[in-house]
Amino acid sequence: MRIGMTYDLKDEYLAAGFTTDEVAELDSPVTVEAIARALVSQGHAVERIGSIGSLVRALAEGRRWDLVFNIAEGMNGLGREAQVPALLDAWGIPYTFSGPELLALTLHKGWTNAVVHAHGVPTADFWIVNDPGTVEEIDLPFPLFVKPVAEGSSKGISARSLVRSRKELREICAHVLTTYRQPALVETYLPGREFTVGLLGSGRAARVLGVMEVLSTEDGDRSAYTYANKQEWRDRVRYDVVGDDKALQAADVALAAWQALGCLDAGRVDVRLDAQGRARFIEVNPLAGLNPESSDLPILCHKIGLEYDMLIAQIVESAAQRAKSRGMGAAA
Repeated sequence: MRIGMTYDLKDEYLAAGFTTDEVAELDSPVTVEAIARALVSQGHAVERIGSIGSLVRALAEGRRWDLVFNIAEGMNGLGREAQVPALLDAWGIPYTFSGPELLALTLHKGWTNAVVHAHGVPTADFWIVNDPGTVEEIDLPFPLFVKPVAEGSSKGISARSLVRSRKELREICAHVLTTYRQPALVETYLPGREFTVGLLGSGRAARVLGVMEVLSTEDGDRSAYTYANKQEWRDRVRYDVVGDDKALQAADVALAAWQALGCLDAGRVDVRLDAQGRARFIEVNPLAGLNPESSDLPILCHKIGLEYDMLIAQIVESAAQRAKSRGMGAAA
């Protein structure tokens, strides 16, 4: 197949004047090179398109592809992850991973909680703070956990996110609203074990690849998978593939959420145990990081014996079969 690749590189946005924090979710050349190399090794012809601006120019020039491997995160607005898929839908070009409606929903963690909860998937109790005045209306019991409603890569999550008083709650909500210019998600704190669950496939054909427990070292923040833990994971975090009863409960919750939302091809669901040891959905990542050295999904796959090139091949196969079933013509 002729496969285009859409992505957002940190270095390009840093050169344009964005800050390190603003580009935290974006990709590195290591990721793009690894995906391209995997695709070429499978016999595909690969064109590196880049960001949405480059995609717009390519489409205007009449360039087309059998499939686009999309990992573009976008930069602006709560629908930023949906921009590239929406554009490709408009041109009738199939692509990997979920569509614009799903990516717009799941970027907003509060709305995602509401949807999966409506499907019977257990979540923490939560509240969405849209302005500082609503903090006083929150009647959830402390301790609480606060994070930006629409960030990935643990961005905006720190030791300050765990709050035990109304004063701390006001301060962290104000910080999120001001710093990230978006609502704050306030949740009942889940003090138990934390898991990330890898998933492959779409709909009823989706399956759990494995369950990886996220454990903080002595140098890490133990309250949660914080931004610092994520960025310095080699020193602050240990990942263990687990299969005990609690891990299996986490897998069940993750698969139920994945299928309830209608996520496609591959991704991750994060799950944490509550004070009673019950698995609760935290969030879904339908556009999971694919850095072969540092992203959770490739790390999990490596630990279970699914090497990187095979993961990429199975993602492409899933997307190609879906496109074929819709009569869009992508063929492996």
